[in-house]
Amino acid sequence: MNIALLGYGKMGKEIAQIALDRGHIIVSKLDFDTEDFQFNNADVAIDFSAPNVAFNNVSLALQNNVPVVSGTTGWLDKYDAAVAICNKNKGAMLYASNFSLGVNLFFELNTKLAKLMKHYDNYQVTLEETHHTEKKDAPSGTAISLAEQIIDNSTKEKWSLEKPSDKENINIKSNRLPDVPGTHWVNYISDVDEISIKHKAFSRKGFALGAVLAAEWIAGKQGVFSMKDVLNIG
Repeated sequence: MNIALLGYGKMGKEIAQIALDRGHIIVSKLDFDTEDFQFNNADVAIDFSAPNVAFNNVSLALQNNVPVVSGTTGWLDKYDAAVAICNKNKGAMLYASNFSLGVNLFFELNTKLAKLMKHYDNYQVTLEETHHTEKKDAPSGTAISLAEQIIDNSTKEKWSLEKPSDKENINIKSNRLPDVPGTHWVNYISDVDEISIKHKAFSRKGFALGAVLAAEWIAGKQGVFSMKDVLNIG
């Protein structure tokens, strides 16, 4: 399979290595400017770029009839516009805040726990995430996904970085430390005890492998997808 990489930072390099190991070919690499980018007969594009250019990258792929997988976070205010471009061009796109198999199983566990805890208002839920200092957005896209899952399955209405957790709000704490691939906690705390679930990544390889698996899966398809489709869960 021919792959175009939209973004060639640490994640892009990790994805390239795994793709090559799995017998694929990297036909194009994009570092910054999309204006003169050539897809060179790519079967699929993988976007791990930056929040300010991700929408342009995804749009460019779709307009060139190249299915695109995006793991860049921090651009979802334009997600609906990307979906419209995808549908207009009868293309294929897949966005995930996290491509790790473990994290996607963690998402399912988080949803089930939220449904259980919905009936026990003596517990306050908080989220905490820690990532490397080079991560540009806070909170992480994964933390936002976790918060939105809880909101969809409880009486909570919103999340906030500043406001403490209460009956309506979920507090998210973001930490940035050197060389941390990603750790996420969901904590339910009462006066007498605490229930916690946690996912800790040891390296970027899990994210990169998931992105390549998603690219293999979406090639030749049409529509808007998620990792639930790829992994057939939920």
